[in-house]
Amino acid sequence: MKSVCSILLGLAVFGFFLAGARADDKKVTLKGDILCAKCELKEAKKCTTAIIVKEDGKEITYYFDDKGAKESHHEPVCGGGRKEGTVTGTVSEKDGRKYVKPEKVEYAKN
Repeated sequence: MKSVCSILLGLAVFGFFLAGARADDKKVTLKGDILCAKCELKEAKKCTTAIIVKEDGKEITYYFDDKGAKESHHEPVCGGGRKEGTVTGTVSEKDGRKYVKPEKVEYAKN
């Protein structure tokens, strides 16, 4: 019986930490310059989309957590260049880099 209680307690603690890790992610709308992190920034090995936003007077790069060049929103920026737009999604951080899991990507109409 003690071992069953210990296992259940261990699973409860694990679930608590897992839920706590997900609580750090927050849904936001980012507005800035959308670009290809490989073609424009020369920071990625494969084509991937990123957005540069101004926060507290500094430029912050958020890398899209998606399928990269296979996404329809990547084509307008692949090959270089920046397009103003907004991204709505969940923000997270890993290894000192900021990521956004995009739910909606819109380019500004010029």
